[in-house]
Amino acid sequence: MKQARRLDNAPPYLFVEIENKIKEAQKKGVDVINLGIGDPDIPTPDFIVNKAIEAIKNPTYHCYPEYDGCIEYRSAVARYYKRRFGVELDPENEIVALLGSKEGIAHIFFALVNDGDFTLVPDPQYPVYRLATSLTGGIPYPMPLIPENGFLPDFSMIPIEVLKRTKILFINYPNNPTGVVANLDFYKKVIEIGKKYEILICNDNAYSEFTYDGVVAPSLLQVEGAMDTAIEFHSLSKSYNMTGWRLGYAVGNSDAIAKLKKMKHNIDSGIFTALQVAGIEALDNGDSFIKNMVKIYERRKDYVLGCLDRLGWEYVRPEGAFYIWVKAPGQYSSSEFASLLLKKYGIVVAPGNGYGDYGEGYIRISLTISDERLKEAFERVNSNPIGK
Repeated sequence: MKQARRLDNAPPYLFVEIENKIKEAQKKGVDVINLGIGDPDIPTPDFIVNKAIEAIKNPTYHCYPEYDGCIEYRSAVARYYKRRFGVELDPENEIVALLGSKEGIAHIFFALVNDGDFTLVPDPQYPVYRLATSLTGGIPYPMPLIPENGFLPDFSMIPIEVLKRTKILFINYPNNPTGVVANLDFYKKVIEIGKKYEILICNDNAYSEFTYDGVVAPSLLQVEGAMDTAIEFHSLSKSYNMTGWRLGYAVGNSDAIAKLKKMKHNIDSGIFTALQVAGIEALDNGDSFIKNMVKIYERRKDYVLGCLDRLGWEYVRPEGAFYIWVKAPGQYSSSEFASLLLKKYGIVVAPGNGYGDYGEGYIRISLTISDERLKEAFERVNSNPIGK
């Protein structure tokens, strides 16, 4: 059976490949320590789970949900944005519920991009930005995130003819995989480009609550005029340890939100309302839980950075998210170093080239694993260092 031509441009998904490598190693009896995938190790908190159990028992929620998300959930999102960022949102026209932010991120490309259109995507990047562009027939144009520019894109390097044919410019701060946090001055530059060239600016803001050393991540929508040309994607997966629940939302420019809604109306039938009720509980009452989670990740971050310093491995000091972007030592490529860590130590990391060409030479370490297993991972490396 031949696959559709659009799938010819879609390589195997990075995190599926990582899962497969873990399974292969485990079949061989390897005690694998997974530092490759950002899936929080601590369960969803009880106050959210209990609200979901209560809602699931309510037969009112057993019918088809509202396509755009129930108004109560969208109103909770609006309250969160007002409380956290000082941004006013209209729940009816400027917010849509998503089956996790990944779904919405992919579908905004299908809603806006035609064959031959450009999209501007960071490199390295969350792979969906590039893949969704290719699946829609668009042309992903990479914006290099390099140390010399603080892992922020240099818009002056983008040709004018590309900007004129661009439909979407995607950014992601706090950044996965580098851990860099953007400020409002940077966001102002992005909004100016969006307005000048009539480009929809999209910010993947899934890690907004995870910042360290006094850094506070802003929202793109805090910039004056952002609502004219920008939307922001958010997820409850990371903030509330709800990765398996598949619950998120997009907010911002009403025209872009309407197009995303239209796309979703023809593809899915909304989110189980009982899960949205649990999401309301998280958004309204989860601030203290998030603060405790940040303390845990900060402790793990400091531990890993200390270990990396002792090993002499270079890294980008993370300001946000819960990853550490580590330069592969010596002459190792990303894939070679990742393979070595698995073969020699039973440690799985994400190879940087899976995030784009400019990720080559790096690996990504995730902090979403218990302190004990994190410690064991580095004890394995320290007991038999690379090169010995």
